Amino acid sequence: MPTPLSAPAPPGVRHPALRELSYWLHLWRRTWRGTVVISVANPLLFLTGIGVGLGQLVGDRADPALHGGSYLAFLTPGLLAAASMQNAFVDAAGPVHDSARPGGHYRAAAATPLRPADILHGHLLYILVRLVVSAFLFTAVATAFGAVAPARAPLVVPAAVLAGFAFAAPLAAWSVTLDRQAGLEALFRFVVMPLYMFSGAFFPLSQLPDAVEPLAYLSPLWHGVELCRSLALGTATAGGTTLHTGVLAALTVAGVLLARRRYERRLHT
Repeated sequence: MPTPLSAPAPPGVRHPALRELSYWLHLWRRTWRGTVVISVANPLLFLTGIGVGLGQLVGDRADPALHGGSYLAFLTPGLLAAASMQNAFVDAAGPVHDSARPGGHYRAAAATPLRPADILHGHLLYILVRLVVSAFLFTAVATAFGAVAPARAPLVVPAAVLAGFAFAAPLAAWSVTLDRQAGLEALFRFVVMPLYMFSGAFFPLSQLPDAVEPLAYLSPLWHGVELCRSLALGTATAGGTTLHTGVLAALTVAGVLLARRRYERRLHT
């Protein structure tokens, strides 16, 4: 069946990567309502069940281990960063793997004037759009719960997007090389889920055993959690913000550069 890439460029679409973006947005038109509902329902359920429910057991008093705030205020930005990582995995793992296989979308796009770099950049732009929408909706729900101050919410959204995008680009670079989907399942089970649980999103890393705690600080997600949390709680410092932003930005740039090379090798015709 013909794809949007085989048709003339839509009015106003000039850059080749935007044509690839238009393809993914065309597909998203069928499912965007469901993804928006999920983006609202998931934080609503988590904040109600864990933040409010478990938070009552932890207590509402200010605790130094919780950055001086309640458990709900401590949990929310960490959960936002972890959700961005999961969203990046959903959009950059399976779809890239399926598209790069024989008969996949990437193969059809590579037969057009689009270069492999255009295909990559267009797909990453789509993932960026998805991350922005999800982070915005999550933060809006958190603000309605009183877990994030309205004045700080505009700072938290781009931090969460950066945290997710720092995973999206390296994931795309890796997924495009896979021949079997088993690798994606192993990655989610043995990498994504441990990062989700042991990067400071749900509890302070100081609660971990002494032998494990230093390893947790090496996690890219920890940098995302700390960046979102410090901005949400108003405890951000210039040094800490620069460090966390720099690590996440470096991972993003390295992921894009590596992905460009691997897309070129896999899709070059």
